Amino acid sequence: MTEIDRFAREREEMVEFQIRGRGIRDERVLAAMRKIPRHLFVPKGLERLAYEDRPLPIGEGQTISQPYIVAVMTEQLELKPQDRVLEVGTGSGYQAALLAELAATIISIERLESLANLARENLARAGITGVRVVVGDGTEGYPPEAPYDAIIITAASPGVPQPLIDQLAEGGRLVAPVGSRDCQDLIKLVKHEGRIECIPLGGVSFVPLIGEFGWREADR
Repeated sequence: MTEIDRFAREREEMVEFQIRGRGIRDERVLAAMRKIPRHLFVPKGLERLAYEDRPLPIGEGQTISQPYIVAVMTEQLELKPQDRVLEVGTGSGYQAALLAELAATIISIERLESLANLARENLARAGITGVRVVVGDGTEGYPPEAPYDAIIITAASPGVPQPLIDQLAEGGRLVAPVGSRDCQDLIKLVKHEGRIECIPLGGVSFVPLIGEFGWREADR
C-alpha cells in the first residue's frame, strides 16, 4: 500500500468512525472531510497522527483541532454554496480548506504572520483556491468584506467579540468557543431581525483568542 493509499484509507475511517459515527449528518461536510488531505496541514513528522481523534501542535503555541470538533463547528454553520464566510484564526489552514469546499467566499484572519504564511503554503499544496488569508486582529473582524453569512472562531474568547456580531448578516450563523482560558462552552449565535439567539453546543477546550476584543497577552 502506498502512502497516498494509506492516508486515503485513514481519512475514510476518520469520517466513518469519528465523524459520522458520532452524529454528524451533513453529507456535504462529510464529503469535504473525506476529500481534504488533513495530513498536508500538520507539521512534518506528525503526518502519521493526522487522522487520529486528537488536536495536534502546529507551532507558535497553536493547534489544529481534533477532527470531530472541526466537523461539529462546520456542520453548525449550515453553509450554503453561495455563502460568504469569515474564519477567525487560520492556524495551519485546514478549517479554511473545508470551508472552501462548502461556500463561495472564505476570508480567514490570522494574528501570527508565520502561521498565515504556513496556511497559504498548505492550501496551495492541497490545491485549495478561494481562500483569502489576512494577517490581523481577528477579534475586530474584517469590515471590507462584511456582512458575512457565517463566522467561525477557532480560538476561545471570554465573550463573542462585538465587531463580529456586527458583521454578521441577517440570518447569519456564528460558532465560537466562549469561556475561560482553560475551559469553554461552544455556542452558536443566529441573527434574527437584529436579535441574537444563542444555542449551547457543549463543552470544549481551545487555545485563547488574543486581540482587542478577546484575551490580552498579559491575561493569565
